[in-house]
Amino acid sequence: MTQDQSRDPLLQPYRLKHLTLKNRLMITSHEPAYAEDGMPKDRYRAYHVERARAGVAMTMTAGSASVSRDSPPAFNNILAWKDEVVGWMKQLVDECHDHGAAVMIQLTHLGRRTRWDQGDWLPVLSPTAEREPAHRAFPKVIEDWDIARIVGDYADAAERMQAAGLDGIEMEAYGHLMDQFWSPATNQLEGDYGGSLDNRLRFTFDVLRAIRDRVGPEFIVGVRYSGDEVMAGGLTRADGLEISRRLRDSGMVDFLNVTRGHIETDAALTDVIPVQGMRSAPHLDFAGELRAATEFPTFHAARIQDVATARHAIAAGKLDMVGMTRAHLADPHIVAKILRGEEERIRPCVGANYCLDRIYQGGMALCLHNPATGRELEQPHEVPKAETRRKVVIVGAGPAGLEAARVCGARGHDVVVHEAAGDPGGQVRLTARTPRRAEMMSLIDWRVAECERLGVAFRYNSFAEADTVTGDAPDVVIVATGGLPHTGGIAGEELVVSAWDILSGDAQPGTNVLIHDDAGDSAALQAAETIGATGAKVEFVTRDRGISSEVMSMTLTPAMRKLQQMDVRFTVTWKLEAVRRDGNELVATLGSDFTGVTQERRVDQVVVNAGTRPLDDLYVALRPLSSNLGEVDYAALIEGRPQAVARNPEGRFRLFRIGDAVAARNTHAAVYDALRLCKVL
Repeated sequence: MTQDQSRDPLLQPYRLKHLTLKNRLMITSHEPAYAEDGMPKDRYRAYHVERARAGVAMTMTAGSASVSRDSPPAFNNILAWKDEVVGWMKQLVDECHDHGAAVMIQLTHLGRRTRWDQGDWLPVLSPTAEREPAHRAFPKVIEDWDIARIVGDYADAAERMQAAGLDGIEMEAYGHLMDQFWSPATNQLEGDYGGSLDNRLRFTFDVLRAIRDRVGPEFIVGVRYSGDEVMAGGLTRADGLEISRRLRDSGMVDFLNVTRGHIETDAALTDVIPVQGMRSAPHLDFAGELRAATEFPTFHAARIQDVATARHAIAAGKLDMVGMTRAHLADPHIVAKILRGEEERIRPCVGANYCLDRIYQGGMALCLHNPATGRELEQPHEVPKAETRRKVVIVGAGPAGLEAARVCGARGHDVVVHEAAGDPGGQVRLTARTPRRAEMMSLIDWRVAECERLGVAFRYNSFAEADTVTGDAPDVVIVATGGLPHTGGIAGEELVVSAWDILSGDAQPGTNVLIHDDAGDSAALQAAETIGATGAKVEFVTRDRGISSEVMSMTLTPAMRKLQQMDVRFTVTWKLEAVRRDGNELVATLGSDFTGVTQERRVDQVVVNAGTRPLDDLYVALRPLSSNLGEVDYAALIEGRPQAVARNPEGRFRLFRIGDAVAARNTHAAVYDALRLCKVL
């Protein structure tokens, strides 16, 4: 550690009870949904170990581990009610400890924040009969025997975690059963567990006493909770401060992990865990106020995505430990890069929220920016050098081409990138023209900086043809030319414009506009936002049952807030079939997949978002010149072996295409294509 680093607030140790944490950076509890059969097996363990190896002081697993059978795993949660979890958790803990990282786990009963038709199909329960809008399950009102049983389940789960060697546990108390008791908005009980604040907190203190009776006074126990629900009829700031003091004064709690807000709707959840286009660190000052009022160990995480903000949080005394959780999904080596004096090389979290959105739709957490996250068993975060240096020519400097260039550069190859435009970025550059999505350019900027550091040569304004590529005498050619917008093949197609045309400024917005979205991605939403900002009348039409099927719940929130303010109207289950001109108007015919009924709209502009078609002319021209004729051995690709297909003895190079040059997908697919192909070139 250098002299400057010895004064870095983030690199100072912190003592929590008997536990010394080696720095002030932690990964807060979250559920990446990597569990298998409810257990944190190899994939789960590899994810946490990678971050421990890179120097994070503490990693918290699960978000949250379920303590009871009637808290079914809505997010592929770890099942802490099973005895077999002990062995799996012990392996995870031991490996993280080997790298000097502490490990804790978050325990919960989800209450109504789940569904009855998962797990064992037991009734969802809560202190209220009102359903949670996000999960739509009407709960059974909790009974006294449920309370007694669940208190015991918490104690059993805590004992299992202690047996597995964890450094501590954390109770989840925002949106889950524990604070469903706390909040007047969700506690409709009478008697000992309803009414007054004393009564509403009774369940929590029953649980804490049962845990302490089981694990003893030394085992570390904390609570993650909302100190202000910011909602009518919910917990107020004053309530949160009083609860904080009572937790501190109980003698049963060792730290507070503070947030603010409520999470029972997609929009509310997005305010608690902000995404791209929203404020960074919006609850940091609030957490600091609670720390000042309680003078008690305080942790916090909520869109603290950069080291400067994290450093400020510690230096200003707002927090004792700062959580950079999504930031560590983007780059697990944050601490290692700080220690190496390479802060500028940290891969930035851009707030795209592909990670959490996938979890809430039943998938596992993946990072839009980093295809190795969650795939630590298969994909490298740090690319190894190749044994033989090759000449690699890449055509296209969008996310796929840039990732290919970065990985090939890291392998030590001689890399040239041709880009037809004057700047890198491809479709991402269009996406970033919408102000709330400007952060997307960090995907490009980081890769360009890494490529330049690795000596990759860029040739902009180079519309590469076959002769251009062969003139570079390549060993490998990677076509990453992306795609061009498709307008659906409808009758009257020549009368419509694409969402890209609107975003690029090639087409000016009309005053009465119909947008037909057949791709379900962000382009149609952004086009609607661009047009709506002019004061135009906009109708957004899709054949799907819901809007923007590829834009997931939390990412949709800031878009909907903009579009509803603009009074954009949404029409589902109708599809654009034809457009014709009638005088100064366009007449759009809408049909249905359900019936033969049609409708007409009279507008002055029709905008279509129907995905892209590969821009593959160069690929087609190069195929006969290549040794593999463009063929990919999928088994080798998946298993991480080099490509060895040889179909043309006269071939001069191997040829591959990646990203949207293959088919319209998304940014994550583009960079994943590049990483798994190029890591073994």
